Amino acid sequence: MPASRHILVSGASGFIGLALLPALRAAGHHVIPLRRTPSASPAPGEASWDIEQGQVRLQQVPAPDAVIHLAGESVAQRWTPSSQRRMRSSRCEGTRVLSAALARLSQPPRVLLCASAIGYYGDRGADWIDETCGRGQGFLAELVEDWEAGAQAAREAGLRVVQLRLGIVLDRAGGALARMLPVFRLGLAGRLGDGQQYWSWITRFDAVRALMHALDCAALDGPVNLVAPHPVRNVDFTKALGAALRRPTCLTVPRLLIEGVFGQMGQEMFLSSCRVRPARLLASGFSFHHSELVPALGELLGPARS
Repeated sequence: MPASRHILVSGASGFIGLALLPALRAAGHHVIPLRRTPSASPAPGEASWDIEQGQVRLQQVPAPDAVIHLAGESVAQRWTPSSQRRMRSSRCEGTRVLSAALARLSQPPRVLLCASAIGYYGDRGADWIDETCGRGQGFLAELVEDWEAGAQAAREAGLRVVQLRLGIVLDRAGGALARMLPVFRLGLAGRLGDGQQYWSWITRFDAVRALMHALDCAALDGPVNLVAPHPVRNVDFTKALGAALRRPTCLTVPRLLIEGVFGQMGQEMFLSSCRVRPARLLASGFSFHHSELVPALGELLGPARS
């Protein structure tokens, strides 16, 4: 691939997209945001899509050299029948529609990077998990399997398709860490359940770097775990964040309370244990800036600890 390229990005205004776009532009790439719009005639220089209509409109933009697919309904919400349908439509059908459209192009891009999730592995206790492990049990595992399968048309058309299985993405500006900070700063935080479940995490800074790495690394194909090499138990994560903020973390949030408030989502996302290793990322030569949690939190939170 040329050093400078046209890169189509869905979910450009999301948590990761907001950090990724400046990095891509700083590297000299031309970014084309793929916007959700009902307009059948996007303006020159704009690309749009409509999942319900099964349409991706790229006529007004240069042929993309690469595509980064980040868009999708958040899974961090209570899982009702209606929200589960939205997740499936947004993530599974959205990926299928985009993949099919790319496969039909007269000049398809060379690579498609698709955001995915380590929720694919389900609850695995203290066992180490890498990309060779099969699908786990539960709604999230089934969702991720179908979500990743949506890119099959692009793969069959010859694109290098990378499924980026993200863990908990940390940054003070958004995502899980930003939602935790108010409770921790009030001194009302504590371990979730018995706190022995493993949380596999990555900083947003490293997630963006890994995405940039995957664009150029031909060795990366198929599922790739985007997590730091040292996952931690929830109780240790809680202590580390409390120490970084100089706040107590002596409370315990009972399992029954979590399941009562958040339902199945709480059980699968907060209480399940997934000790994931980024085997393929490390084998490809990627070097983490934040590999250990304590220094990562210190750098992310900086001097603003009150």
